[in-house]
Amino acid sequence: MVRVSGENSGPLAEDHVALDEIELYGELMIAASAAAEERLSPARIDEVLRVGRDHERKGRGRPRP
Repeated sequence: MVRVSGENSGPLAEDHVALDEIELYGELMIAASAAAEERLSPARIDEVLRVGRDHERKGRGRPRP
């Protein structure tokens, strides 16, 4: 667990980051188990994680549903 210094520090300060990472990992696992090929292609991984060139260029992270 990473602790953040400051007023809002504590174990809950980074929970949202951990939950996002767990969600992404789960989405990749589901996609990998459903894939016909042995490995997911980089393009398929980007699709699962909803990564796009426009978001990378603008410095944005993953879009929220």
